[in-house]
Amino acid sequence: MVDRKDIGSWLEGPGSRSGALSAYPGERLGMPRGGRGSMARFGRRLVGVLIDWTACQLIAAALFDVPLPFAGVASGNDTLVLLGIFALEHLLLVSTTGYTLGHRVVGLRVLSMDGQRARPFQVLVRTVLLCLFLPAMFWDKDGRSLHDKAAGTLIVRS
Repeated sequence: MVDRKDIGSWLEGPGSRSGALSAYPGERLGMPRGGRGSMARFGRRLVGVLIDWTACQLIAAALFDVPLPFAGVASGNDTLVLLGIFALEHLLLVSTTGYTLGHRVVGLRVLSMDGQRARPFQVLVRTVLLCLFLPAMFWDKDGRSLHDKAAGTLIVRS
């Protein structure tokens, strides 16, 4: 017989399906509670993305004459140029160093679920989904966004 706990949903909160509550984000994944190697929290991730986006805006303004947000109105093509630079930054930096400029400033690193550096295909999947924006707005009780879950990656403090 099917019980209500077998069809629990995200609306019921953490531990609804397994019945076990995690003491902290990343506990189920074997991550430490705090410090180096612990799961990156939303605030750090948000600041890192804002730093990356600002850097990409400056690059787009310098190389492609895209107006800065406070200096003029951007066209649809300007937005695509900016998004392309953002994607290129993620593809190149995360696949080679494991972090973007923003990640580095706030002390974060992208890893594969096995603890190694993210593989190129994982970085590609993660970047494409990140550029769609919507997957980045949904995360699980461990703090992993949809784009990280789909790519098999996680972001930890470095």
